[in-house]
Amino acid sequence: MCGIAGIARRRPTGVPAELLERMAGAIGHRGPDGFGLHADDRVGLTNVRLSVIDLARGAQPMTNEDGSVFLVYNGEIFNHLALRGELEARGHLFRTRSDTEVVVHAYEQWGERMLERLNGQFAFAIYDRRAGSVFLARDRFGILPLFYSERDGDLYFASEVKAILTTGEVERALDPEGLDEVFTFWAARPPRTPFRGIRALEPGCCARWQDGRLTIRRYYALDFAEPAAEPADALEALDELLRSAVRLRLQADVPVGGYLSGGIDSSIVCALAAADSPHALRTFSVTFEDPALDESAYQRAVAAEIRSRHAVQRIGRGDIARVFPDVIRHTETPLVRTAPAPLYLLSRVVRERGIKVVLTGEGSDEVFLGYDLFKEAIIRLLCWRRPASRVPPRLLDGLYPGIAPGARKGDFWRGYFTSAGAPDDPLFSHLPRFHLTARIKDFYSPEFRAGLGRFDPLAELRARLPAGFAAWSPLTRAAYLEMTTLLSSYLLSSQGDRMAMAHGVEARVPYLDHRLFEFAAALPARSKLRGLREKDILRRWGDSTGLVPPAVTHRRKQPYRAPDVPAFFDGRPPEYVEALLDPVSLSRTGIFNPQAVAGLVRRCRAGRAEGFRESQALVAILSTELWHREFLDAPVRACVTATSQVPRTAAETPAAA
Repeated sequence: MCGIAGIARRRPTGVPAELLERMAGAIGHRGPDGFGLHADDRVGLTNVRLSVIDLARGAQPMTNEDGSVFLVYNGEIFNHLALRGELEARGHLFRTRSDTEVVVHAYEQWGERMLERLNGQFAFAIYDRRAGSVFLARDRFGILPLFYSERDGDLYFASEVKAILTTGEVERALDPEGLDEVFTFWAARPPRTPFRGIRALEPGCCARWQDGRLTIRRYYALDFAEPAAEPADALEALDELLRSAVRLRLQADVPVGGYLSGGIDSSIVCALAAADSPHALRTFSVTFEDPALDESAYQRAVAAEIRSRHAVQRIGRGDIARVFPDVIRHTETPLVRTAPAPLYLLSRVVRERGIKVVLTGEGSDEVFLGYDLFKEAIIRLLCWRRPASRVPPRLLDGLYPGIAPGARKGDFWRGYFTSAGAPDDPLFSHLPRFHLTARIKDFYSPEFRAGLGRFDPLAELRARLPAGFAAWSPLTRAAYLEMTTLLSSYLLSSQGDRMAMAHGVEARVPYLDHRLFEFAAALPARSKLRGLREKDILRRWGDSTGLVPPAVTHRRKQPYRAPDVPAFFDGRPPEYVEALLDPVSLSRTGIFNPQAVAGLVRRCRAGRAEGFRESQALVAILSTELWHREFLDAPVRACVTATSQVPRTAAETPAAA
């Protein structure tokens, strides 16, 4: 993968090469292997390259034969060989083996309709000189990021916001509504971001800029069919799709490794990859000093079973706090959890071991109903239908042991979950999470709260649900909400792409092969969640193949978590924590109430923070202050070296050529 950036001018005033170099320098960590640019009187494109396929000849920007189409591209097209054969049969001539060149010729052949043919993860920009247009596109599920801003008819775009801000031509300012969404959904929902005037192209969307106007359309929408019965050949079809998805994502001219958490999702991916790899697979895991968070026994069991060369990043006292400012510099958004930080450290280990590409298990929980949230939604529905029954409270207590206090657990669960929202609310499944996260807003300053006016992120989400949403089953609605609120903007971004690419590592996601998603979306819900057994069909597949140890195939999902409050207050806090949570500093920023935050800090120091609510609040407040300092209070810094220290691998066209 790579990093891309560019500018399109409404008037032919030119795009200076120095400006493009500055944009590239801001995202140089994404592509340490090469740098190139194209600039003329209207459009400038730049790319920093992480070379994975056709290392010598895949440089960018890439053009067609007559120089009428220029492409900068971040990602991988996994069916590029099949598309190449089809294009060659239609007379297209290729100069390289890269998938980048396939995108150029696919655009020539099919125009925007090419997107329907691509199996991959991507974000790219195509400058069509004949049409005088720039075409932007992002993959179906938002695996890779793409941001843009419009100013007086000019268009700015990039893989990361910092590249846009470093131009000095786009305002650096907070979008209060974007921040309010972070404190509702864990991340702003595209197209909104925490930056005023900077938007995220939504997953499954493309855009065309021409004559100073940007037109956006959706080319892919999540859809679910709900048959009454599972097809007789479902296991065979799943087997074929899983193997194909992994095999396609092993394509590379560099070694490919795997992230191994110890759960069934990553274990399946790593087992299939190991079976298809000519050499011992390199696998990588995070482990924790806290035994409640540690999954190392399962990681070791899978690594031994598949005979991988296994490496571990152990997260010790102080590690998360030490790198947290770097994490926020790369996420470009406040966080409510510290979970991305261990993956930042892990990707550094991966790169140090000489690996550029890893396969991950992301997407399976959404596709195959793996989260406890899905079970919780079913039990809460039962609570509403049978309010006097003792069964739902017992099920909830088993799902979340240790939460309900004292002997009156049944009353606690009934009160908590019936107050969280009724089944006729389209957001029913997610309201407990949304409401709990929104408790962070208790720490808003009066001025910031007043500035939000009547903005209601939940009302806005309800208004944007697809037309057929109400007809879907409760679990299907829950899966859609999970994919569109948490997956693309947090798990695939803050916890995924940003942490991997911080160290120039490409993360590939087999479970989000669109063919596999569409297969799973067409299964009845009970094929995925049978009773309270999550990922049922995946577990049956595991039993049938024997590729994964039974202890892993049948273990209950353990959510991935990292230390939050203890990461900063187990011992003496780092200086930046003290400085940013100081009342004077908080007053200057103006987002949070200094007195309320001071009380929270005292409780955190004393080890008396009130559970998940205040743990989230501490991380949210600290990360917001870090984010504000990094992006709004001072000139945006590049995360790595200047482009002058990166090989220039693409021919350059000077400005105003």
